[in-house]
This record gives sequence, structure tokens and C-alpha cells, in this order.
Amino acid sequence: MNDKDEPDSKRFLIGVVGPCGSGKSTLIAGLEKEGFECRHIAQEHSYVPDMWKKITNPDLLIFLNASFEACTRRRRLNWLEADYDEQLQRLADARRHASLIIETDALAPGEVFERAVIFIKSRISGS
Repeated sequence: MNDKDEPDSKRFLIGVVGPCGSGKSTLIAGLEKEGFECRHIAQEHSYVPDMWKKITNPDLLIFLNASFEACTRRRRLNWLEADYDEQLQRLADARRHASLIIETDALAPGEVFERAVIFIKSRISGS
């Protein structure tokens, strides 16, 4: 494959949001390793509903969702379901505007990565 066949991933900024433990850091590490420009947007910690847009304004916004149980297990979080619910409230605007939503509970990290890459490449080649 030559350079002309390869999508121009550098012209797309990809934002990744989701509750703690949904897989954001793992996905971003994989995408960046493949040359995609990504931003971890800590929207779940902000009271500003559209902070994701104000500070990053990505070309593509990926929302990773996971249940309270999955997030707690993955990160060994010591939190209450009310804390998780609060994060989901803070993420509501980002979820509404997400280009792609991936439910990560039943997926291995590689499967999340694959779904994201397929979507990103379809968006890059379709532009």
C-alpha cells in the first residue's frame, strides 16, 4: 500500500469520552500507536456539559460506555452507583453528540479498538 492509499489520519482529531473504567486510555493508546491523533476528554469530571467541545472540539467523538459493574471491576473503583450515575449525567451532552458509541461491557480491548478503527477509517475515506 502506498501513501496515497493510506487514509490521512492526522487531519482528524479524535476525542474519546466515557465513564471511568470504560476503556478510554486503552483505546487511545492503541489508536495513537496506529498514528491517529486523539484526545482523552475528562468530561466525566466536569460540570460544564459541553466541555468536550469547548476544549477539544474533535472531528470525531467516540463515547465508550460500560456498566457500573464493569467499570468498578476493571478499575477496582471504590465508588457508589450514585457516583457512576453522576458521571453519566455529566457525559450526556457528549453522548448525544458522539460520532460513535461503543458498549464495552462484553468486548475485549482489541474488539473495542477494531470497531473504532473501522469506523474512523470509514469516516476518513468518506470525507
